[in-house]
Amino acid sequence: MDFNDDLIYEFNWDVKKARSNLAKHKVSFDEGKTIFKDPLLVTFPDVFHSDQEERLISIGMSKNERLLLIVHIEKMETENFVLIRIISCRKATLAERKIYEESK
Repeated sequence: MDFNDDLIYEFNWDVKKARSNLAKHKVSFDEGKTIFKDPLLVTFPDVFHSDQEERLISIGMSKNERLLLIVHIEKMETENFVLIRIISCRKATLAERKIYEESK
């Protein structure tokens, strides 16, 4: 997903899920949402977990210079407003880092 300056983006998430994600992966959803400002962000469909809704996977560099992987849903609410719901967030694995680096 490329950020478009003409659009308004809002992020949300389940508070309990964010807490458990932080405990498990040591990454907050607040830090995670900063990867969407990475000009080298890589986004692709999560084909294994999109049964009920289209989930996406994004890999990008956070404001804390950590390469993170985010599972999320994007919903165009109006023609200029996009809602991004974060489902999970963690540090990228070596294989995911390779995907990110090879996409440059």
